Amino acid sequence: MSEGVTTEKLKYCLYARKSTESDERQALSIESQINEMLQIAERESLDVVDIKRESKSAKDSGNRPIFKELLDDIKEAKFNAILSWAPDRISRNAGDLGSIV
Repeated sequence: MSEGVTTEKLKYCLYARKSTESDERQALSIESQINEMLQIAERESLDVVDIKRESKSAKDSGNRPIFKELLDDIKEAKFNAILSWAPDRISRNAGDLGSIV
């Protein structure tokens, strides 16, 4: 093993979001997103330690309390990986994307 490489086990939080805005009506329901992600997690033997659900638009930064909670939980090392149905469920704006990166 290379020096400096960590082998920390990934602990996942499933994050499902459904916007209330009409331009995102094609997204799966929150429960459908979670069901699909849980199937993937089981198939891939991923360690899921939390599930977070949010019904808010991600068009503007700073408007999602559950997303803020997700970031706080990452800082507190409650989990170290996020599983989402699609990248735009996590962020649709540069501010929130920057927070994740």
